[in-house]
Amino acid sequence: MKKTIMQVLPSLKQGGVETGTIEIASALQRKKIPNIVVSNGGAMVAQLKKMGVTHFQLPVHSKNPFQMWLNSRKLIKIARENNVGLMHVRSRAPAWSVKWASKKSGIPFIASYHGMYGIKPAVKKLYNRVMLQGKCTIAVSECVKKHLMDTYQYPAKKIHVIHRGADLKRFNPERIQTDELIHFAQKNHIPMDKPVITLVGRLSKLKGQNLLLQALSKMKHTELTCLLVGGKAKPEYEKLLQDEIQKLPDTITVRTLSVSPQEIPMIYAVSDVVVSTSIVPETFGRTISEANAMNRVVVAFNHGGPSEIILDGQTGFLTPVADILTLAKKLDKVLDMKPQDKKKMEKLARERTEALFSIEKMCETTLNLYKEILK
Repeated sequence: MKKTIMQVLPSLKQGGVETGTIEIASALQRKKIPNIVVSNGGAMVAQLKKMGVTHFQLPVHSKNPFQMWLNSRKLIKIARENNVGLMHVRSRAPAWSVKWASKKSGIPFIASYHGMYGIKPAVKKLYNRVMLQGKCTIAVSECVKKHLMDTYQYPAKKIHVIHRGADLKRFNPERIQTDELIHFAQKNHIPMDKPVITLVGRLSKLKGQNLLLQALSKMKHTELTCLLVGGKAKPEYEKLLQDEIQKLPDTITVRTLSVSPQEIPMIYAVSDVVVSTSIVPETFGRTISEANAMNRVVVAFNHGGPSEIILDGQTGFLTPVADILTLAKKLDKVLDMKPQDKKKMEKLARERTEALFSIEKMCETTLNLYKEILK
């Protein structure tokens, strides 16, 4: 009988970690490899049930040491009853339960390191280190790998870089019909007669929407639309954004949108250029790979994951972090590109995503790692 893979994460609410869990579960199902998921529940449990994956609800999100210990006992029971051969944990709190369960049961575990967690006060560094105590650790980018090596002196041979992936079927420009695009633009009051610059990400100062607005005021192109796609901002940041908008010429339209995940491909399709202006390094930058998959040029700050995804001047453009003038110049450069040059860049961006940053690539590499450990 094939051994079962158990994935463990805090919850199954909407998010990147949760999406990755669903994607791996789906890949395991397609390969007819038995697998289960353990979390504290959430709306995305329905997706698991739809594909026939069993979900066990435990309070593995808890940071209470006693609850963590209780969770470890329950994980052992679930693992033994389901012939689990490997546990894959995706966050720190459940990692402690998984570690204790692994030690008691002899079932190996691995961890996915999705973020560059803070290490102050010193106890946090100890708390984080549990993610490095399994058979190996998956880093979602080279910058996360470097962080683990520099911060924890963790050996490179125990780190497997597996980039997160874009859904190439969902993010496919050929699936967008012209009449659907026009309807979407009209519904969201997006003018189709001038360039559209888009930033997708929660409205937060860390994502740098205010910096993009400042760059717009420095651009040569002043007839354009800017889409800020990311829900509702906190009142103080909303005021900051409105203050920046007030400084812009009347010819620049700024639209703040909240759309469903299913509409994100349409957002990219209606855009001429996509921007990533996070002021802290993104551990990967999934919106960049998704935009590239949709044949869209991305301009991003040159740090973290975006530096790995974008080949500067070939598949997009990188700018120094928070350099408003350079950002404005690069945006103008994209809008001034000859159609044939822009199409060439878009084609290379899509091809690079297909080769390195797709869900298929992520799942294939992860499943190969599972097989290697189970041997």
